[in-house]
Amino acid sequence: MNKPIWMAVVLVGSACATEALLVSVQPQPISPVTLSYGPDARNTLDLWKAGGSKPNPLLVYIHGGSWTGNDKSQVFQYVDVTNWLEKGVSVASIDYRYSTDAILPAPVHDAARAIQFLRRNAAELHIDSSHIALIGSSAGGCSAVWLLFHDDLADPTASDPVLRESTRVQGAWGQIPQTSIDPVVLTNWIGELAASHHMIYQAVGAANYAAMMANYAQYKPLLDEFSPINHMDAGDPPLFLTYSANMTLPPATPAAAIHHGTFGVKLKEKAAAIGYAKLDLLIKGTSVPEHYATVEAFLDAILLEGK
Repeated sequence: MNKPIWMAVVLVGSACATEALLVSVQPQPISPVTLSYGPDARNTLDLWKAGGSKPNPLLVYIHGGSWTGNDKSQVFQYVDVTNWLEKGVSVASIDYRYSTDAILPAPVHDAARAIQFLRRNAAELHIDSSHIALIGSSAGGCSAVWLLFHDDLADPTASDPVLRESTRVQGAWGQIPQTSIDPVVLTNWIGELAASHHMIYQAVGAANYAAMMANYAQYKPLLDEFSPINHMDAGDPPLFLTYSANMTLPPATPAAAIHHGTFGVKLKEKAAAIGYAKLDLLIKGTSVPEHYATVEAFLDAILLEGK
């Protein structure tokens, strides 16, 4: 239940690079503070703290890479960190466990824990925890949309104080995210190139696509739980989705399939059916956002309202 932003973009053609609509790489600002938010070696985040006397809104980036690769340094391909710091917005970029080392829920619940950690330490880190927005690209976008839509994971009885904190955010930008990871759904929406992508079967610990489908009933609870579309309701916070202009079906490559604009179209269809009116969908050359002309205007509204 949350949302996103848009800047000048370049569509890159390799299987790796089609993973996202890349913002031109931004110059790196001063070095961040690197913090550990959990027990695993990959439970780390970089935080750039904006100045000022009041607590700062926070923009959190979740990197892409099929939940199997890349890291928090990818933030500079998607986020103009310096721009946000100058606006008085702090920026965090997180690492998380890869699904090749720890299957779902690990990659997504790590992202949730990072939000909880930042909230737990908001006073020390000078964060306004009532103004938090997410940016996620590809699999990171899937995590961001899931967090936006999912019920709060806060557990007030947890022995770990971090887990008592809210996972709810005020908005999110999903950049070419998967809105379902169910291979049966993906085959129906986009085709087998999406359903058989390694992101999907590795997320649940299957050796390959055939093994996942042979044991589909076993994996279905995980596939259902971590498909963001299953958690949307009418009261969720605002969301901005962006996809490339290539809407060809069937897709020509696995990369095109796993980032296809149909993911956004299907989410928009469900949003209309259930009365969720806070979704802006930008498919380059096809779909025009309803509420905000740019993703930056969207994030400004989320993060800077009342500031």
